[in-house]
Amino acid sequence: MSDCNHNCSSCGEGNCSEREGKSPFEIKPLRPGCRVGKVFGVVSGKGGVGKSMVTSQLAVTMRRRGYNVAVLDADVTGPSIPKAFGVHCRANGTEDAILPVETRTGIQLMSVNLLLENETDPVIWRGPVIGGVVQQFWGDVLWQDVDYMFVDMPPGTGDVALNVFQTLPVDGVIIVASPQELVSMVVEKAVKMAQMMNIPIVGIVENMSYLTCPDCGKKLYLFGEGKTEEAAARYNLPVLAKMPIEPALATLVDHGDIESFQGNWLDDVADAVSE
Repeated sequence: MSDCNHNCSSCGEGNCSEREGKSPFEIKPLRPGCRVGKVFGVVSGKGGVGKSMVTSQLAVTMRRRGYNVAVLDADVTGPSIPKAFGVHCRANGTEDAILPVETRTGIQLMSVNLLLENETDPVIWRGPVIGGVVQQFWGDVLWQDVDYMFVDMPPGTGDVALNVFQTLPVDGVIIVASPQELVSMVVEKAVKMAQMMNIPIVGIVENMSYLTCPDCGKKLYLFGEGKTEEAAARYNLPVLAKMPIEPALATLVDHGDIESFQGNWLDDVADAVSE
């Protein structure tokens, strides 16, 4: 601006090109007395690959290791985290803040489903409104001494994903993919978005990787093998886990009992997050 004195502290202009080193997207501070250590986004280039399943199991895995864990459900129009944990109550709050809902094992949750009068009501909001809700989930919720927060991101690379990367202090992302032929393009989209936003990529989780034969125990690769490794190799990324098609997991989610799952598929992901 022609009359700029380069003193940003006294300037009321919100979109000034002279505001060096500043971004119009700023991280909203947490409430006084709240603490969140590390924040990891669980992302995918498309829907239906099991992103919420990976988020839930990773949160449970870290909780079993003794950490204080939280899940912020940023998939506002398709929230499924409360269902997986069997949480159907509404979140309570104070005059100016929201209290997260705790699961049976003490994982803190916040999701739009915890604010709706009926959890089956659709969320028919435009992108900017949804983005604002995600920011409120970060800054207006009384997160209690959280070591690791996992953000269940919406699929794709649209408004909400962009908003999360620009307004939450994301320390890294975990990319979830499936082994179909489409995986290369899907992984590439997620990788490029993270790179454009300067967010470190922890690694890739391949979901629905194989089915274990109940009779002989042999792994059956229904969608083929090697596609995820090829896509990961192009970007020098590790494939940290290969999760099976496991009917028992689906049953646990349907019953809201994901905290009872048995399996060590995500141990390497948990190790990478801890490091």
